[in-house]
Amino acid sequence: MAMGHKQPLQPQLFITHAQLPQSAGHPFYQALDRALTQAGFDAFVESVCEPAYAAPMGRPSLPPGVYFRCLFVGYFEGIRSERGIAWRISDSLSLRCFLGVALDQGPPDHSTISRTRRRLELSMHQRVFDWVLARLGESGLVCGRTLGVDASTLEANAAMRSLERRDTGQSYQDFLSDLAKAQGIENPTKEDCARLDRKRKNKASNQDWVNPHDRDARVAKMKDGRTHLAYKDEHAIDLDTGAVVAVTVQEADTGDTKSLPVTMEQAETNLVAIREPVYAQAHPESGIEEVVTDKGYHSDEILVKYAEQGIRTYISEPKQKRNWKGKARQKKATYANRRRIRGKRGKALLRRRGELVERPFAHRMDRGRLRRLHVRGKGNVYKQELLLCAAQNLGLLMRAAYGAGTPRRQAEAGRPDARTATGLLALLLVLLSALWRQLSMRWAPRWQAGPAWQLGYAG
Repeated sequence: MAMGHKQPLQPQLFITHAQLPQSAGHPFYQALDRALTQAGFDAFVESVCEPAYAAPMGRPSLPPGVYFRCLFVGYFEGIRSERGIAWRISDSLSLRCFLGVALDQGPPDHSTISRTRRRLELSMHQRVFDWVLARLGESGLVCGRTLGVDASTLEANAAMRSLERRDTGQSYQDFLSDLAKAQGIENPTKEDCARLDRKRKNKASNQDWVNPHDRDARVAKMKDGRTHLAYKDEHAIDLDTGAVVAVTVQEADTGDTKSLPVTMEQAETNLVAIREPVYAQAHPESGIEEVVTDKGYHSDEILVKYAEQGIRTYISEPKQKRNWKGKARQKKATYANRRRIRGKRGKALLRRRGELVERPFAHRMDRGRLRRLHVRGKGNVYKQELLLCAAQNLGLLMRAAYGAGTPRRQAEAGRPDARTATGLLALLLVLLSALWRQLSMRWAPRWQAGPAWQLGYAG
């Protein structure tokens, strides 16, 4: 056969979708799309969001199913902003297939995603979370008997310097300037005000100050000791399966003993909706039997409240001296809780809480970029938290059905694990070392014989 000459490449006019290259995360999103489609996710959200539809006029907006899928992608890809989500979708064929966006169509714009979030009500986002939780219940991934509760403080998208007084409307900066003048500084600069603000102990009170850009945010002290405007995020997780059964967003200055009943009530409402009929008949009053929390939730009110409801508490107890005079119910509930947390089951539940509650909480904070919020308003923060928890539950469902809860795990499923290879190499080295020791012990007399070895001494 004769050799040919290189011809100029002629562009192909048409290619099929199967000929296009696929990204590494395509198998995960393909399986997730199949699971959502079979369960009727898009039809469900369209029926839920029907009140948000306008009269047939103008250009159609973003379908609600695509909107929720976009935010699921943000969780699985670890993307914080709507701009990043839109850019990631435009750059991935697998995500286009997952969203149902044609190749000749542009991806959803970031402003469209933001406007859709503001347009859809909080109850609609709650319905989506309940729908995902119901799918977990159908798969046997929700028990609802033992709950672990934890909370965290989310830094709001608002600055302390933007505070103003509720009564007079005076800005925080003018307030600091007046304090500096009262201390003898005639013309205080920003550095003088900042220095004075750092020395103040009680910087601001939520009763006197409010941020005009985010009126729902509250002044709170973060875990690192800094003072910021923040929200309080609290959730309840099923300790038998790891599913998030309830999530609430409350004011940052709300104490743990005040926020716990709200979260538990929400958890009970969600569990009643998905509880099996047989289990509901056996426990008509409540499906929750145990609650596990840290010492921040320890109080006489909480212990007595749940003792009267028949719910066993496993709440870590702070070190303190108590006077039980006239507090028989409080004493009984406290001692019962103390016996439980010191028992074998109590210690196991507290360890499991750290594994299934605190660790996934921190993971979601990092995955969803919640260390500092980029949305404002309690409603928008609540919507974001509901969808992040729904995506986390979807990951749990995917891990149970397909063995991988994230696109990264799905992509790594077909490749050998580096840790496994390292372990095999270490095992091989150990075996070779043991073999060398055996050979050394066997031939040691000959090696130690000195000149006789050179003469062919056989031992």
